[in-house]
Amino acid sequence: MQILMTKASHERVAARLAAMAPDAEVVTIHPGGGLEIDGRTVAADVVSPEVGWISIDSLFSGLMEPLADLAVARKVRWMQVAAAGLDRPIFTTLMAGDVRLSKGAAQANPIAEYVVAHAFSLLHPIAEQGDLQAKHDWKRVNFREIGGSRWMLVGYGAIGHEIAKRIRPFGVDITTVRRSAVADELVDRSVTLADAPALLPQTDVVVLACALNDETRNLANAAFFAAMKPGAILINIARGGVLDETALRDALDRDQPGHAVLDVFETEPLPTASWIWDHPKVRVTAHTSNAGDGNMARGDDQFLANLKRYRAGEAPHNEAHKSEVGL
Repeated sequence: MQILMTKASHERVAARLAAMAPDAEVVTIHPGGGLEIDGRTVAADVVSPEVGWISIDSLFSGLMEPLADLAVARKVRWMQVAAAGLDRPIFTTLMAGDVRLSKGAAQANPIAEYVVAHAFSLLHPIAEQGDLQAKHDWKRVNFREIGGSRWMLVGYGAIGHEIAKRIRPFGVDITTVRRSAVADELVDRSVTLADAPALLPQTDVVVLACALNDETRNLANAAFFAAMKPGAILINIARGGVLDETALRDALDRDQPGHAVLDVFETEPLPTASWIWDHPKVRVTAHTSNAGDGNMARGDDQFLANLKRYRAGEAPHNEAHKSEVGL
C-alpha cells in the first residue's frame, strides 16, 4: 500500500506509522511540489497511492490542491482531510473522482472553547466590569446566569458536539438543529431547520456551526433575526455565507441580537472599510476560532486511527457522503 502525504506530516508520524503499517510505502510531497519515496525523487506517473492525507499543515503551505489533484489523477481510494467543512470546490472534485473522504475533527476542540469563552464573557459582563475598574467606579453590574440559559446549536457535527460537552455541566438548556431530529444524551431537544424559528424567541445564545450549502446559505437572515430574543448572543463559526451581513446590521439596531461574535465573513479578509469592524455590538476575529495549539497532534492521531480502521476493512470515522458536496 502507498500512502500520500506532505513531507512535514510524514516527519511527525513516521515512527508511529512504521510500527502500525510496516508494509506501507509513503509518497511525500514537499513545498516545491516534488514527490519522494524514501528520499528518492519520483515522477507523479509512477506512483499509485491508495490512501491520502490532506493534513492541517497542507492547508497553510499551499499543498492542499497539489495533493488533491494527485489523488484524483492516481485514483486514491480514501483520503483523510483536515477540514471539517467541505464547501471548497476541491472537495467536490475529489468526491466526483470517487475518492472517499473523512472529515477532520481536530479543530473542533478550540472552536468549541472559542464559542464558550465568548458567550460566557458576554453573559457575564467582564468588559463592562473592567471599564468600571479603570474609572475607579464602585458600581454593581447585574448579569445573566449561565445555568438555565438556553442555547441553540445550528449544526451538530463534531464542533457542535464539543460545544455541548463543555456547556452541559453548567446547567445549560441545549437545542440542536439538524437535518433530522436525532436524540442525544447531551442535549435537551433536537429539531429540524423548519422548527428552529419557533424556538428563537426563548433562546439566549445562538451558535451557527452548520455546513454551508443551498439549504443554509443566508440562513441567518432578516426573518431569522426578527424571531430572536432581544439581547440574545449570536456566534458564527460556520461560514460567512450562512449569515446575511446587511440584515444583521439592521437587526443589531433592534437588539435582535444584542451581540454578535463573528469569526467568518462573506468576504475574507474582511475589508478594512466594512461597517462590521467598528460596530459596538460586534466582536470580530480573523477566522481564527480554530487556531488552537493542539490541532496538529489531534489531526495526526485522527489520521492514524482512521488509517488503522481502513486497513482493517472498517469504515473510517467521520466519513463524508457525496450529498455534502452536492453530488
